[in-house]
Amino acid sequence: MRAMISADMEGATGVTYPLDVEPRGDEWHRFRKLFTADANAVALGLLEAGIEDVVINEAHASMRNILLEELDDRVRLLTGRHKPLGMMQGIEGADAVVFLGYHAGAGEKGVLSHTYLGNSILGVWLDGEPASEGYLNAALAEEHGVPVIMVTGDDKACEDALRYAPEAEHVAVKEYVSRYTAICLPPATTFRLQREAAGRAATRAGRTEALARPHRIEVEFDAVQLADATANIPTVEQTGDRRVAFDAPTMTDAMKAFKIVSSIAAAAREVFYD
Repeated sequence: MRAMISADMEGATGVTYPLDVEPRGDEWHRFRKLFTADANAVALGLLEAGIEDVVINEAHASMRNILLEELDDRVRLLTGRHKPLGMMQGIEGADAVVFLGYHAGAGEKGVLSHTYLGNSILGVWLDGEPASEGYLNAALAEEHGVPVIMVTGDDKACEDALRYAPEAEHVAVKEYVSRYTAICLPPATTFRLQREAAGRAATRAGRTEALARPHRIEVEFDAVQLADATANIPTVEQTGDRRVAFDAPTMTDAMKAFKIVSSIAAAAREVFYD
């Protein structure tokens, strides 16, 4: 059995503030270690429970945050940007996926809550339902017949996971107070909790029937020019001053299109008016 860990950083142990996850200073280096420890904890739990192959897809920002040299030597790390499926690269060959360090979606309560862009996206909807990154990625996993067996992050991320992976193990490593504040558990505690939960989650591994179907994604931005810019993409329709929508024949195609939409939106911001 092969398990993939899709590892984001905002929901990692101790993280509460943008500088904790942005590669520009001492705080980032500190939290890289805690992020890596979280990944190790989950990987160890899976391996101890009989999963033969664990691949960690580094899924945060530059996708070069986890410290390879501190990982268990049985684990493989998929690191670097511009992966075709981004956070979910490698899902095709997996028998299970863990969402590690996830967070609530844009416009929702949660530590560092957002969906792909830190502030420019106010909300995302998949087939009419509010969609966090976890919600979107779970739909992609379902299309490939891969169960989401475990989700870690703050308590709001775990609440969100009840919508898309109610049978999975949910581990809250911190408790939301505000977008930049949390009550955090110590690393030794979160390591144990995640390792134990991963061991339980491993029993849920096993591919299910793949389910490919059409989807519609809607995105609301915080500025008019972002909708104007992304509406230039073929198949993307501007449905309001700050809102666009598009249809796709599969979730894989939908996520590739969403990646383009978010990239164009990011490029349409200016320094002093972003």
